[in-house]
Amino acid sequence: MLASLSLAFGAAGSASAGVGLPPVVAQVPTSEKVVFITIDDGWFHDPEAARTLVDKRVPASLFLLPGATAYDTSYFTDLVHDGRATVENHTVNHPDLTTLDAAGKDAEVCGAGERLAAVFERTPKLLRPPYGAVNDDVRLAAKACGVKALVTWTHDFTTWGDAPPATPRLRAGDIVLLHFTPTLGADLKRALDAAKAAGLKPAALMPHLKAAGLV
Repeated sequence: MLASLSLAFGAAGSASAGVGLPPVVAQVPTSEKVVFITIDDGWFHDPEAARTLVDKRVPASLFLLPGATAYDTSYFTDLVHDGRATVENHTVNHPDLTTLDAAGKDAEVCGAGERLAAVFERTPKLLRPPYGAVNDDVRLAAKACGVKALVTWTHDFTTWGDAPPATPRLRAGDIVLLHFTPTLGADLKRALDAAKAAGLKPAALMPHLKAAGLV
């Protein structure tokens, strides 16, 4: 439900509410035939998915939890150094940020940004709020932590049960959500196949957010 509300809000809605706050982006307005691959959390380090990302040079935004990267940091540094991945913020403990007070929001967002910056030598500028839960207080906290945009998603390709979800027809500017789970290799392949079927290519997210005037 929270994710649905966030998707409905999208990039256009954020422009008219909370002026001066970072936008919430569920789809990137663009005339280019591109789609955006994003992968969350980081607990399961799938070598097959890593090979696909590196070998195919897939631009991907990795919204990581610092604790999930700590026990095998090289898995992610290799994706950044050998492929076209960038590391972004997904908080420290994956809470619903709308339920936290100001200090809690700061600890989760700024804390994750600082820990990821220490490892990857780059401060994340994008935040994926857990569960897609966003309000203006969350956006205000994100801004205070240096976040330029809060990124939700258009379609979730993650296999959460016994069978993968129905594959949607992707459109230009769609943001694909995946997770570092045991099915990531297969889920990533479905997403890339869906993009190819729609005549779209994966692209780096931040440059297109800038081109759209969102950051």
